[in-house]
Amino acid sequence: MDVFVARQPIFDRHRQVYAYELLFRSGMSNAFPGVDGDEATSSLLSSSFFTVGIEQIASGHKAFINFTEDMLVQGVPAMFPKDCVVVEVLEDVQPTEEVISACRELVRKGYILALDDFVYQDNLVPLIELAAIIKVDFRLTPLAQIKDMVETLKDYPCRLLAEKIETHEEFALADSMGFIYFQGYFFSKPEILKNKDIPSSQMALMQLIVKVNQADFEVSDIEKLVTQDISISYKLLKYLNSAYYSRLQPITSIHQAIAFLGGKGTRLFVSLIATSKLSEQKPDELIRTACIRARFLEQIGMDQNLDHGDCFMLGLFSLLDAMLDVSMDVLMEQLPLSEDITQALVHKTGRLFPLLQLIVLYEAGEWDDMNTLRIELALDENLIMTYYLDAVRWAESFI
Repeated sequence: MDVFVARQPIFDRHRQVYAYELLFRSGMSNAFPGVDGDEATSSLLSSSFFTVGIEQIASGHKAFINFTEDMLVQGVPAMFPKDCVVVEVLEDVQPTEEVISACRELVRKGYILALDDFVYQDNLVPLIELAAIIKVDFRLTPLAQIKDMVETLKDYPCRLLAEKIETHEEFALADSMGFIYFQGYFFSKPEILKNKDIPSSQMALMQLIVKVNQADFEVSDIEKLVTQDISISYKLLKYLNSAYYSRLQPITSIHQAIAFLGGKGTRLFVSLIATSKLSEQKPDELIRTACIRARFLEQIGMDQNLDHGDCFMLGLFSLLDAMLDVSMDVLMEQLPLSEDITQALVHKTGRLFPLLQLIVLYEAGEWDDMNTLRIELALDENLIMTYYLDAVRWAESFI
């Protein structure tokens, strides 16, 4: 069965990735005529994990996965390795004796238990006592209620995770309240949008990106540029000799590397390196997400017979405002990129914008909207997951 699996990062207080929550395509029961939703989800999980590999989709981090009441009672979480999985108990799970017994057994076996979309009720105390992590939704829960719950939960040995953190102000607030983990898109949004100058070093990197992508910039010039920069040379050789390519013979020189990638491939790689340097003061997940978007859109572009170099740059630059804390329209004024890229990033229009929408919807697990757009683009459903997993692997080989 073909499935969609996306991931959302969960950060610690240092904005380092602690884990990923895995999001699965909704409506799984429709794929299994005559089979109930829980059994379908179980089959989906097992086939996904054993086919895709949890290590690949979670990149070596822990994976938060939602489990329904029936799945908990049936012992489905124990199908997966305890060192990799965090068992999320959904908010509508009732704390029956069977559920509490099943959760107690999971904890006894060494599994980490998390309570999802938590709202305090006295009857949840047995689960609170077993939970290592409690997730609180900052969008659905009033702030006063969150503060009351934080005070109440101080009596229990659990750690708090703030969900739906969308701004840096919310991150700072949750941190000050005692939350340890944070989930949301605050890391991918600018902290400041006005009255900020772009440092000369960052401007030079942006100009480098533009320069190497100009038609009159020769491959020999790129080779000279790469050879002179030790960090670019090192990353280029490391990348091409990574497990992603599974080469029998290593590439040992810059000349070999450029010959292997070709002029266009080398231009994109230098753009990638320069962009990663722009985000050095930001969470690693920011450049990782940009890399995944770049590779994903590059493949979609090839499928759509579009300029896949433009599609790659669109994904790579889609988080440039968050990297530099400067609004996208100001940035695009200083970068002579193609009109298609500018239209998509600044005006949210143009022929490339639907591609950017597609990956954003995929990342958020907005499966219905994503699928509607996929149909409009006439994209093969079977390829979406393939492209996404390849992009994840590719990004990890670079980072």
